[in-house]
Amino acid sequence: MSLFALRFHSWLRCGVVAALVLAGAVPARADTAPTGLAPLPALPPVMACADLAALRLDGVTDGAVEISAATVVVAGAAPYCEVRGRIAPAIGFVLRLPTQGWTQRYVQTGCGGLCGSARIDPGQGADCVPVRDGTVAIATTDMGHQGSGTPAGAWAAGQPQAQIDFAYRGVHATAQLAQALVARFYGQPARHRYFIGCSDGGREALMEAQRYPQDFDGIVAGAPALNMVVQNSFHHAWNVRANRDASGRYRLLAGQLPMLHAAVLDACDGLDGLVDGLIEDPRRCPFEPRRLLCRDGQDPAHCLSPEAVAAVQALHDGARDDQGHYLEVPGAHPLGSERLWTLFVPPTPQAAFNFSEQIAAAPFVRYLAHFNQALPAWTVDDLRFTAEAFWQTVQTSVYLSAMDPDLSRFQARGGKLLLWHGWSDEHIAATTTIAYAQALRRQMGAAAADAFTRLYLLPGVGHCGGGDGPDQVDLLTPVMAWVETGQAPQALMTAQVASGVTTRTRPVYPYPLVARFQGGDPTLAANFAPVDPGPEEPTPDWLGAPLFASGYQAQCQARDGRLVCDPPGLPFGTPAPR
Repeated sequence: MSLFALRFHSWLRCGVVAALVLAGAVPARADTAPTGLAPLPALPPVMACADLAALRLDGVTDGAVEISAATVVVAGAAPYCEVRGRIAPAIGFVLRLPTQGWTQRYVQTGCGGLCGSARIDPGQGADCVPVRDGTVAIATTDMGHQGSGTPAGAWAAGQPQAQIDFAYRGVHATAQLAQALVARFYGQPARHRYFIGCSDGGREALMEAQRYPQDFDGIVAGAPALNMVVQNSFHHAWNVRANRDASGRYRLLAGQLPMLHAAVLDACDGLDGLVDGLIEDPRRCPFEPRRLLCRDGQDPAHCLSPEAVAAVQALHDGARDDQGHYLEVPGAHPLGSERLWTLFVPPTPQAAFNFSEQIAAAPFVRYLAHFNQALPAWTVDDLRFTAEAFWQTVQTSVYLSAMDPDLSRFQARGGKLLLWHGWSDEHIAATTTIAYAQALRRQMGAAAADAFTRLYLLPGVGHCGGGDGPDQVDLLTPVMAWVETGQAPQALMTAQVASGVTTRTRPVYPYPLVARFQGGDPTLAANFAPVDPGPEEPTPDWLGAPLFASGYQAQCQARDGRLVCDPPGLPFGTPAPR
């Protein structure tokens, strides 16, 4: 049992009072707010909203600032001053400043996908009381380009600054500017600063912890696309290539996924002692796709062809080269996630559209995957699944990926990090986040890492939510309480809601602990307890394991229409021709 697990079991022995604290029924300390947050006095603005538009903001960040609008909006929980503008050359931002009741907190939200829109979305922080009540200053950015579709115009026309802004500068510059505006508007800076994001927003969260540890005190990184270059090239291309035959026809079809999923549950659902449609830890599931291989005379509606069985195995395992070496963290699509594979498993053999190809892989590889090289005609059929092609492609990880496990600067400032991932994520595998957490503990030391980081894995939950498992959870309040009153998060309450009705609740515990049913009503969280499942499942070897290392993240500049980074490439693997 890990040191953290021992500490956690000691916490549980506090009995009924601890259980009430866990459920949020009573505060843990008399001097804290009911949610466990510090009881910070609310402060009023010291200037008019409209006057923000006239502020001189030279030197706040590394680009000129233009405020296009500063207006009072009366909507939702409380009125706020909405500030919109741009950080040169093209980083759009939006900031909302409460005009009454500001509780001295700043929250910045991430932007998913390829971004392109400055839309505030607190995600799994929406139920956090200060956010819900409109008492926090809150901001976001479009990360340097506009338009939620493929941002080829920004990335393909000799504008490397747009690539840098998307990689890491947009979020950092917005944090600098927004926090400066907060200080001007209220006459003092925010007491506590937080970031929450999922998917690419999770990558942005880790970029902040790794590159700019001074920006935030508490960070929530959900389903992080931390291995962005591999994710948007080999992973998504494999989703297509592993399921197409030589003639271009898809072998496994969407209509077969419910049958496949049912077979997986039949094999593994009850391993944790409860048949509830969820798999506690898919890595421990022994299901073999060949169980579904059609026998002579069997109804094909209830079995799979040899080609479809091979596709299922390949999709589950993840990208490999022809020698069998993994080109991504193995377990690319964990068992139990099959119903959500409709993202990349089409309904017909001749399907013309596939999300993994047209939306994920193609725009990224065409305009971001290679230094100073656009490939506008690229398709997934052009990608070679070889070690040489792998190292040539992932060179841009030096500025696009967020895999550095050395968070010592963030830790030294007292920063707190909460990682979370759904086990049924159809976009990004939870195994990648586990691999990062394992690398972080190796780098920092297990005890040190446990003191400022937590990882939560949600059975049955899809990408940033959805799926078959309880996905409604407030992940921001636990980080706020950790930062403000020293209450390290333990069990988090999750809920499943259908048509506005809560159908079940379930605790989720810090990894590696799992929630195990103790008897009674299985839809109630109170009937589950934390269990250490035994020795941790190690991450299998894969070619890019050295990417979980420190020291190679680059600072980049746009010079004469070219992207120039220092260091210029990875210190391991086969260097790309430059």
